[in-house]
Amino acid sequence: MYQIRIIEILEEPEILAAPGEQSDSEHLVVQMWASLVAVLMLGYYVWGISRDSRHKRNATGAKRAHYRKKRKFELGRQAANTKIGAKRIHAVRVRGGSTKFRALRLDSGNFAWGSEHATRKCRIIAVKYNSTNNELVRTNTLVKGCIVEIDATPFRQWFESHYALPLGRRGKKPHEGHEEGLNKPRSNHVERKVAERKEGFKVEQALDDQFVTGRVLARVTSRPGQAGRCDGYILEGKELDFYSRKIRSKGKH
Repeated sequence: MYQIRIIEILEEPEILAAPGEQSDSEHLVVQMWASLVAVLMLGYYVWGISRDSRHKRNATGAKRAHYRKKRKFELGRQAANTKIGAKRIHAVRVRGGSTKFRALRLDSGNFAWGSEHATRKCRIIAVKYNSTNNELVRTNTLVKGCIVEIDATPFRQWFESHYALPLGRRGKKPHEGHEEGLNKPRSNHVERKVAERKEGFKVEQALDDQFVTGRVLARVTSRPGQAGRCDGYILEGKELDFYSRKIRSKGKH
């Protein structure tokens, strides 16, 4: 009832004005004071995010008595809802004097290619799958455990430099400036090392198909809303097959 009355005052502050004729300046002052009172009252009745159980009912359904005020250690904070965009990170002072880093927007992260023991900074393109909530996929929200699509160029450049083999080319010629990794001059010692690496080596077909498109699937393992970073690893093997099926089935519906 109080909240409905407050909203009426906000929409029509003349409710608090005294009857009779008023000048424009007096009317403006009345409006300002009415708005201030309404905002203060609304702030009193609107709750913040609280993680305590004292404001909840008992298991039997009975209301609990208010035996103390809220405490700082019972507070909750808004979700970060990290989006894809130019990097924006806020530092948050938390209990114990520590600092958390709330990432509001991120556009890149460090991703590992586990089987090759290689890590590169890659651009995040889109969120492709989230096991908990499809809304987080639609809004491109970065959270721990989500499956994202990242730019494969840094890994391709590293691979071609490390193995002197083309990756994801399928008959395409390298662009100008991108063939150094394949054709750069090497000493005899390095040539022997590269030859040993090539021997019996092969990238799995599903991963090679992704490199052809220039994008690979990766899983986020960091917590963007807590650490301010979006790091993870490239999907391979059975895990890649599993999430590829999930993404395909989601696209059909």
